[in-house]
Amino acid sequence: MTTHAKNITEVTLGDGQITIDEFVAVARHGARVSFSDAYVDRVRHSRGLIERFLDENRLIYGVTTGFGDNVTEVISPADAATLQRNIVLSHAVSVGEPLSVEVVRAIELMMLVGLGQGYSGTSIEVLSLIRDLLNNRLTPYVPGEGSVGYLGPEAHMVMPLIGEGRVWVDGEVVDARTALADHGLEPVVLGCTEGLTLTNGTHSVTGIAVLLAYDAVRAATVADIAAALSLESLKGTIKAFDARLQTMKKHPEQAAVAANVRRILDGSDIVEKYRDYRVQDTYSLRAIPQMHGGAKRAINDAQTVIVEELASVGDNPVIFPEGDDGIALMGANFDSTFVAIQADLVVNAMTVLAKISERRTDRMVNSAFSEMPAFLSPVPGLNNGYMIPQYTAAALYMEMKAASMPATVDSVPTSANQEDPVSNAYLAVTKAYRMVGKLHHVLGIELMCAAQAHDLRPDEAGSAASRRVRELIRSVVPTVTDDRFFGDDMEAIAGQVADGSIIAAVEDVVGALE
Repeated sequence: MTTHAKNITEVTLGDGQITIDEFVAVARHGARVSFSDAYVDRVRHSRGLIERFLDENRLIYGVTTGFGDNVTEVISPADAATLQRNIVLSHAVSVGEPLSVEVVRAIELMMLVGLGQGYSGTSIEVLSLIRDLLNNRLTPYVPGEGSVGYLGPEAHMVMPLIGEGRVWVDGEVVDARTALADHGLEPVVLGCTEGLTLTNGTHSVTGIAVLLAYDAVRAATVADIAAALSLESLKGTIKAFDARLQTMKKHPEQAAVAANVRRILDGSDIVEKYRDYRVQDTYSLRAIPQMHGGAKRAINDAQTVIVEELASVGDNPVIFPEGDDGIALMGANFDSTFVAIQADLVVNAMTVLAKISERRTDRMVNSAFSEMPAFLSPVPGLNNGYMIPQYTAAALYMEMKAASMPATVDSVPTSANQEDPVSNAYLAVTKAYRMVGKLHHVLGIELMCAAQAHDLRPDEAGSAASRRVRELIRSVVPTVTDDRFFGDDMEAIAGQVADGSIIAAVEDVVGALE
């Protein structure tokens, strides 16, 4: 089902579970965030419990105690605020290239979603400042490398809340305290537990995973579209997509892929002309329902787990209300293994889609298989045509294959062996998030070659949907006659893959794809 996150302009937290579309609308498209009355009430009640625990000097991890091996050493109420500030300053140790604005916004939003459930004790003042940063497009500058879970990047993200660190403003990096003042905002003084809640939990992993799930689902749909256009280009037989054949395998995603291809190619003169051209096609055409379907199952399963995590409380301690009082429950809900395993699985699924896409591209540029001019050039020999874009697709696929080693199976103990296995979930989701972009380019190259292949056979009419896709591609990339700079062409089509334009073009003709 095609999503429309970019059409959402405001998201209110607190009266129901946030959807993936709403989440992406805020993180990627700048939708404004507001709090419902219920949200504010929950947060204030939870904060009241934490302050009560502090006044009574209850033994609670990270609230009245230190960390590591000294978790039973009680800290005085006067030192509680210092402890929280120290948590932020000492944990802000990630390095390297900064996270993208949309990723930082996703993590900030996840902080609001998770902490706003009222089980963490964070004050409404702190959460309101995070909301104000989002709504004013003040995005913390966050180095993105060197985290086994989440702590380093999240601490950098919290720095501006206390008047430290830097933020992005209109593409420039500026001092956080100055940027806050310019927008009429003031830093906060973190109270007990707030430095911990803001840097602890599944916020980073889940926020990035939501973007990943949104993009991976749509990329898998584009893969069906690209495959359909390639099937036309390569004179493939539609018989392999017969609905009766799909019933023999009890995987609904396989049948859905076959149905998508049949609908996209409905009315194609090319498909009818070459229905019996071969007894059967190569795997990259014949096995589209099976390979795409298997990848889609993995991606759909991952999205289910990510949505479950989006609705979860991933904090430690959890402030659980009980009548007029409450209790702090210490455990490991901060662990992100559920999401991390799914992120690793999504990398494998997307790599399968890239693998079969690159093979279809290779067949289109290889005149021994395509029955078209070499490298889809009208004047081969003098011109290289699309010889080298296939290299690019092959290289991207190999990069994805190299990234398919699961991050979740690895671990290095930390915190003086108190954290003896670590989830490595941050690496899993950031790796998967990057791989979506590579898949966008691989599919874009396939679509670029398929459009050129159709242009080389002007007397054969494709389906209405495939024609619409070619028209969209031709709106940014002209037909190739002589060699030219193809880099901008590939980026433009990858952009159409990423922003949903390709899907919209097809669904305008055939309705929502499965």
